Amino acid sequence: MALDQYREEEEEDNGMSFLDHLEQLRWHLLRSISAILVFMVLAFLAKSFVFGEVILGPSRIDFITYRVLCQMSDFFSLPALCIDKLPFIIQSRQMTGQFSMHITSSLVVGLIAAFPYVFWEVWRFISPGLYDREKSAARGAVFFVSLLFFLGAGFGYYILSPLSINFLANYQLDPSIANEFDITSYVSTLAMLVLASAVMFQLPIVIYFLTQAGLVSSAMLKTYRRHAIVVILVLSALITPPDVISQILIAMPILVLYEAGIIIAKRLEKKRRKEELENGF
Repeated sequence: MALDQYREEEEEDNGMSFLDHLEQLRWHLLRSISAILVFMVLAFLAKSFVFGEVILGPSRIDFITYRVLCQMSDFFSLPALCIDKLPFIIQSRQMTGQFSMHITSSLVVGLIAAFPYVFWEVWRFISPGLYDREKSAARGAVFFVSLLFFLGAGFGYYILSPLSINFLANYQLDPSIANEFDITSYVSTLAMLVLASAVMFQLPIVIYFLTQAGLVSSAMLKTYRRHAIVVILVLSALITPPDVISQILIAMPILVLYEAGIIIAKRLEKKRRKEELENGF
């Protein structure tokens, strides 16, 4: 009966039955999948650029990040900051390896490129079920989520991935062991770092909605700030060369996101207190 009650309420509210909502969801999913497939096909056709220049870019010593780090190395007189060698080769050890990677990498590019549209479709589906106050609180969600997603993906591609690849390429248990990475391992590692960074950059959005729901507060975030800083610095030290500059390059954006979350929580709490005073609570 709860399902029947839900159907009746939906029909009364907007004239749509439960099956109508499922049909609507189906079309949102179909349009989202179509957008991903379009970008995937474009990436598949642009093989030399997408794979040769973009995906394999961080594996080459002339990648822009490595050049900038070497320039910074000269400026700050820190030779350890310059990455001038990547002692590894990329191989395909399976007959279908390169073709499979061509499809997989095109799919990843399609997912990233189509993200704003896919998220917009998700928003179009859930927004009719929100109250006016909830819609107001989530105003601009598609823009800000997409912006932070691409900023995070860019950070993961241009900063996190090159430093991680440099660390793994130069790490040796013994000089007699050569690093020969499989193409599947390389692409999956790169995709994981880029997507993980894109998700990590959603931290201010997550804090915003958690604060709206009353699950976290600015005081709580301040209390655990030191713990967060320690965790961020440890993670930065693990994936960067052994110098302070590289660790700061990784840690600073994450710390900024955390501080931005505290500011967002403060503003929401201030706004909530103002509304409570106006309503006489």
